Amino acid sequence: MGKITVEECVSDGVLIEGLKVVTPQVMGDNRGYFMETYNYNDFKEAGIDQVFVQDNQSASKRGVLRGLHFQIQYPQDKLVRVVRGEVFDVAVDMREGSKTFGKWFGVVLSEENKKQFFVPKNFAHGFLVLSEYAEFCYKCSDFYHPDDQDGLLWSDPDIGVKWPIPEGMELILADRDLKWGGIKDFKR
Repeated sequence: MGKITVEECVSDGVLIEGLKVVTPQVMGDNRGYFMETYNYNDFKEAGIDQVFVQDNQSASKRGVLRGLHFQIQYPQDKLVRVVRGEVFDVAVDMREGSKTFGKWFGVVLSEENKKQFFVPKNFAHGFLVLSEYAEFCYKCSDFYHPDDQDGLLWSDPDIGVKWPIPEGMELILADRDLKWGGIKDFKR
């Protein structure tokens, strides 16, 4: 392997199976840097054996909070990273029967740390832009189906995500992200 380092994700002292933070090997010199952002063989060896069928990129300004989103009939594995700026990225376990159902994990992804976050199927996902501007890229294992989109309220107290909202930051959310229910309302 050697080209990536993979960390397991722990919330409240409990391992959330399948959720992983991936740090690529970055080779740099006075000209700049090079890194492989994805190599199927390296990821498979690290326990992430996924085929991705769609790449997405979004841009957002400071204070934008997107999420927490998921698809029901067509769940997606996602490999997410930031190519410009900085975000706080969050995943919430929505897997029925999981011992960590409703647990969340968050990680700062930035153009500086070059970390990636592997979010398995049946996790809700969202992020908060911490920098003035951020560009966010993600690979998906299934295609997006707009009629299959669902979500959880970003501020659901039963989940308790500790968003790092700096003093004075005004949050910017889509109308739909203000209307999602909480995890207690979630029914498969």
